[in-house]
Amino acid sequence: MSSRRLTRSAWQAGALLMAGTLVACGSSGPSGGGGGGGDGGTGQVWALEDGALNPIEEASIERFNEGSDAGELELATFGNDPYKQRLRVAIGSPNAPDLFFNWGGGNLKEYVDAGEVEDLTSLLDENPELRDAFLPSVLAGAELDGKNYGLPMRGMQPVMMFYNDAVLESAGVEVPETWDDLLAAVDALKAAGVTPIALAGTQAWTELMWIEYILDRVGGPEVFQAIRDGEEGAWEDPAVLEALTMLRELIDRGAFGNDFASVGYDVGGASTILAQGGAGFHLMGSWEYTNQLNDSPEFVEAGDLGWATFPAIEGGEGDPSNLVGNVSNFYSLTSSSENKEAAREYLATALTDDEYISDLIAAGDVPPVQGVRDQLAETENGDYATFIYDATVDADNFQLSWDQDLPADEATEMLTQLEQLFLGNQTPQGFVDAMSAL
Repeated sequence: MSSRRLTRSAWQAGALLMAGTLVACGSSGPSGGGGGGGDGGTGQVWALEDGALNPIEEASIERFNEGSDAGELELATFGNDPYKQRLRVAIGSPNAPDLFFNWGGGNLKEYVDAGEVEDLTSLLDENPELRDAFLPSVLAGAELDGKNYGLPMRGMQPVMMFYNDAVLESAGVEVPETWDDLLAAVDALKAAGVTPIALAGTQAWTELMWIEYILDRVGGPEVFQAIRDGEEGAWEDPAVLEALTMLRELIDRGAFGNDFASVGYDVGGASTILAQGGAGFHLMGSWEYTNQLNDSPEFVEAGDLGWATFPAIEGGEGDPSNLVGNVSNFYSLTSSSENKEAAREYLATALTDDEYISDLIAAGDVPPVQGVRDQLAETENGDYATFIYDATVDADNFQLSWDQDLPADEATEMLTQLEQLFLGNQTPQGFVDAMSAL
């Protein structure tokens, strides 16, 4: 998963916005030794390692410790893979952290189902201003069966349709608002000798974004939510086959060109193809803006990089405002914590603290909280930051990326089947049959 994220080096130079905060590399253990806060001493807060955000999180905890009588907390950070492995082993053991970083959705569900995560619904009920402080579509990312099991603690990264405005103008193409508009744009760009849509087909998660949005627009978010919840026959919902068929028709139409299977997402890949005028569109997470600003600054500075939400599908059940992507990251409280008073107080006060939010914005995040639009507008790349913020505010639903929201084995098989569909080695019905057989 780390291949879809970006570094923060350019942000540290003061030039960028919307850094990829959800995954970092490397690892570090807890300061002062390993283990969790199970002895009722200093509570442990576990998070993913991030060179720009960890100091902000550390400062937040230090402010809390200075002002709280409920107890003290300390931050421990880990690289992506070591973190996931360590958390899986620690949860339910005496070494479990008190608060732990997670992605919400299915990533969190397995721990909730095991009874290892505290229900935070009462915390929100007791502090309605806390519930009201977060954007509803993002707060919902940690809701399961009507109960809340986590609060957002970093920025949000929805998937958007990026485009090369100069390429579109040369081909006489408008930014598509509907699926039919997109098909017409594909035909016009092909006629102009340009690959319509850049796609890093060597990495299946880039292909996943397409079926996520198409299924949402066709059937509404409930279709995938039934799949995520493991409902019998959920993959056989007619909307799934319809969405896969539409995607296969888009591929056959030549939307992604003939060489997408050999294109990656690293420097020189799909993003570069878009920047250099080799494609009109690129569907990608909001970190694409920062990557372009870092790798192809002249493209951005010329005003040729544009962005839009995914087109509506006329006659579909899904709201065109719906988003997919990385909803946010969350702090959740372990049910076995012996530091619940301090942990609950931290959740209730620190994550919406003005200084914490301002620090996140200065680091390039777009926090999922109400009332920060003016702050975002004042940043160097305010037009883009406010677009991301407004789109999320307006979203009726924000679906976590499927590969994060499904159990690992099911997600792996889904990506394999999707890759084969793009290559023409699998049919839409074959995809449905394969996933239904799991």
